[in-house]
Amino acid sequence: MNIFKKLFGKIIYGIGKIVDAVLGFFILIVNFIVTAVVSVGKGFLGFIGLGGLLFLFMLGPFGIALLLNPIVFLIIFLFVIVPILGTKLVSYLKYIRYMTTEFLFDHADSLIYGKKSQFRSFSEYGRKYKRMEEDRRRKEQQQRQAEQQRMWEEKFRQWHEYQNSQSWNNSYGGYRNEQTYANPTTEFKNKYEKSCDVLGVRYDADIYEIKLAYRKKAKEYHPDLNKSPNATELFQKVNDAYEFLSVENIERYKSIK
Repeated sequence: MNIFKKLFGKIIYGIGKIVDAVLGFFILIVNFIVTAVVSVGKGFLGFIGLGGLLFLFMLGPFGIALLLNPIVFLIIFLFVIVPILGTKLVSYLKYIRYMTTEFLFDHADSLIYGKKSQFRSFSEYGRKYKRMEEDRRRKEQQQRQAEQQRMWEEKFRQWHEYQNSQSWNNSYGGYRNEQTYANPTTEFKNKYEKSCDVLGVRYDADIYEIKLAYRKKAKEYHPDLNKSPNATELFQKVNDAYEFLSVENIERYKSIK
């Protein structure tokens, strides 16, 4: 009986490896297509930015006919829709890949080695994957927030050192440093207030109000829940605003406003 269980477990493990390879291949292909389309789209936008539309109009009726051609409209539409749908498809394929393979591998191990499976259904593995993705995104967000914080601290440090050196030189006629630094205060205030506007909070809001507003906005514009074409862009803006509105930056804004 144990021989049959182990044999069945190895068959399940083999199926898991095949599923993993097939889905991995599809993910690779979709990623390649999305990357290629985005690269071509950037080249097209660069062409327009360099006066491509003006060039087409200069060609007269031929240029206008080319611009109004349904095939051209279809190509432009594909440049817009493929990156959006392709990114969603890759995300969904990764979800299916993890959920399916983990289920098969765990159950294969339970049959071959007698290990206890983590979960009994596909959906439970799917929920685990979503928790892992949320943890990964949260860690990445914390890293970006820390890096941004260090950048602003460095800007203000350089500015204060520059101000002090200028003051000393003016008072004692010392060596004048030719390198200059711009006052980052205005840039910081503008970014802070724009971030508050994105989240829809007052400029004197505390961290708890900001967190509450972020959760509402993130849920509203999450690409999995919001099907509008610009949902991903708006979701990214909400994340960027929240990352900037750290406790340290709230205190800095209060001290300089």
